Amino acid sequence: MFARLALSSRLPSKIRLTNVCLTSSRTFSQTKFFLPRPHGKSFAHRSELKQAKRIVVKLGSAVVTRGDECGLALGRLASIVEQVAVLQNQGREMMIVTSGAVAFGKQRLRHEILLSQSVRQALHSGQNQLKDISVPVLEARACAAAGQSGLMALYEAMFTQYSICTAQILVTNLDFHDEQKRRNLNSTLHELLRMNIVPIINTNDAVVPPPVPNSDLQGVNVISIKDNDSLAARLAVEMKADLLIALSDVQGLYDSPPGTDDAKLIDIFYPGDQQSITYGTKSRVGIGGMEAKVKAALWALQGGTSVVIANGTDPKVTGHVITDIVDGKKVGTFFSEVKPAGPTIEQQTEMARHAGRALASLLPEQRGEIICCLAELLTEKKDEILCANRKDMELATATGRLPQPLINRLSLSTAKLNSLAIGLRQLAVSSGNSVGRVLRRTRVANNLELEQITVPIGVLLVIFESRPDCLPQVAALAIASGNALLLKGGKEASNTNKILHQLAQEALSVHGVADAIQLVSTREEVEDLCKLDKMVDLIIPRGSSQLVRDIERASKGIPVLGHSEGVCHVYVDSEASIDKVIDVVRDSKCDYPAACNAMETLLIHRDLLRTPTFDQIIDMLRTEEVKIHAGPRFASYLTFSPSEVKSLRTEYGDLECCIEVVDSMQDAVDHIHKYGSSHTDVIVTENENTAEQFLQQVDSACVFWNASSRFADGYRFGLGAEVGISTARIHARGPVGLEGLLTTKWVLRGEGHTVADFSEQGSMKYLHENIPVPQGTFN
Repeated sequence: MFARLALSSRLPSKIRLTNVCLTSSRTFSQTKFFLPRPHGKSFAHRSELKQAKRIVVKLGSAVVTRGDECGLALGRLASIVEQVAVLQNQGREMMIVTSGAVAFGKQRLRHEILLSQSVRQALHSGQNQLKDISVPVLEARACAAAGQSGLMALYEAMFTQYSICTAQILVTNLDFHDEQKRRNLNSTLHELLRMNIVPIINTNDAVVPPPVPNSDLQGVNVISIKDNDSLAARLAVEMKADLLIALSDVQGLYDSPPGTDDAKLIDIFYPGDQQSITYGTKSRVGIGGMEAKVKAALWALQGGTSVVIANGTDPKVTGHVITDIVDGKKVGTFFSEVKPAGPTIEQQTEMARHAGRALASLLPEQRGEIICCLAELLTEKKDEILCANRKDMELATATGRLPQPLINRLSLSTAKLNSLAIGLRQLAVSSGNSVGRVLRRTRVANNLELEQITVPIGVLLVIFESRPDCLPQVAALAIASGNALLLKGGKEASNTNKILHQLAQEALSVHGVADAIQLVSTREEVEDLCKLDKMVDLIIPRGSSQLVRDIERASKGIPVLGHSEGVCHVYVDSEASIDKVIDVVRDSKCDYPAACNAMETLLIHRDLLRTPTFDQIIDMLRTEEVKIHAGPRFASYLTFSPSEVKSLRTEYGDLECCIEVVDSMQDAVDHIHKYGSSHTDVIVTENENTAEQFLQQVDSACVFWNASSRFADGYRFGLGAEVGISTARIHARGPVGLEGLLTTKWVLRGEGHTVADFSEQGSMKYLHENIPVPQGTFN
């Protein structure tokens, strides 16, 4: 026969029929619809893998078998089956090419042999004590014959839990090379997929001859089925599959054998890159190796099927590796025929780090020159900048996808550019002695001196939404602090970000370090950027609280410097001046309501209710067209109140605010600690004692007395610029300027000193004398 086809048959027929019915009747909400795609052209980018409808999953021997090579890794198999079932129930057509029959059969035969020998010894010896039992070398074809039925029964039982029916197909080379057999196999597979059945395919190892040496892949129509890699590739092309996922015991394809020094995981592999790869030995089991996988993958790619090679054994990712790949996440090595126009994100990071070290070694005056040059370019090229910004604004308005607060943040103006230029020049002047500044000097002992100096953090990754004006600010701070910088802006500001980045690189080129600042313009997902823990030293998100939370959750070993919601409060004390109240509240809420330092909750002392002061506050807010929401206590005082607030932790980012009533300053402090975000909080009062208590007790990054919350800004604090406001309690807090982008290192100068010199029997004693810190920078 052309193939040994056996529908799963170990369960009662009634149950099997029920399973088929359940599989066929997927609910409308579960099923996704995939646009038909002409075969012959693979996906160019990972993000397109979401559209893959027909998928082949190849499970290598190392994935399926246990570490002792006898028996199956049941936990891994269960998670893989679950993922395949999820994708199948989305409306995709899933096929599995599996190893494991030999390992399963080896376990089974070893058990039978040991049992048989132990019984035989017991009968012949007549003694309870048995001699050492040796197990003969088991022939692979016999193991496959003994293990295939058990392997299939296991798959059947697992898929049954998800109401999915399976079918077994065993093939040999002849089934592909004989035209009639190939057509029959193709027809059978298509019919199974049409019935929502998952075909499970394996080489018929019980009868297949050993692989012919040097019988490599040849052309598009011929492939030697000598292992499951070549089988999976041949099957994927034959069935016009959109995607082949080859799971192995390594993360993907490396440029040199994994585990060796400097081995780097290749994110995207292109045809023609084979010469840059040094292959290692094959895995502990199986007959293939990475070289065989690459050849099979390139053959499938040539036939129009996209390929990803990934790790199916890592317990941290096994449970979602397949679904992550289909979601377009950066997992394993993606094979693509389309080379990007520019460098990869990994290459950009390497370029930034290399140029960043050169930037850090420049004299302070040279870094100041770069910043001043950028400030001049912002004013000289303002017409080009504003033209690009108008394109972004028009597109954002036309699509209607951006909420109004984000559209407001997207907008640039001549006034904004002028303010940016002023701030950058201020930063250039104040940053003279930033890098290499001596913070502390200590004479540890005679002729042994220790210094603590400031140094750059390394490579910064700044991810920002909408606000293109943050690009030159962050760029200037990175230049002043000697840090390399990766910038990932929202696509809604792509035109503006592009020209601003070009200006930053033009300024950097004055001293030959243009690559120190890179703009990520590829299709990289934020989640994938957060996994660059070997290359990025600090992530700084600038945007919504949701963005910050997503980045904190996605970050893999990289510190995140960010803030939560900007739920800023203004507390109006019973002894407040009405004129100051009106000015502070109006400015805090209405000057720029989209900013994170805008007031969101107005706390009013209970004694001010039904007074002229309260009436004037309400009249002013109504005049400014501020929508008012009532807190629970405020609503209880009114017969007809505004809409009651859904949450006292809301960041409106618009002309909206919440009003709540408190009994005292202490009550206001307690409210802020319960509902605030530790960003910026304000008290308006004429009582100095009350104000000082408020300033001391409120645990926020910024606390003000009789001043608008909008002052919480790096430029307004005299920092020249800021990378954002941090509500963290370690490292930097509040507006993060130049100082927040520096760390320290210790420098010790001695004359052959050893620790043994300071032991009880040694000749030296510690002094630990402080030495006056010199002016200027470390030399």
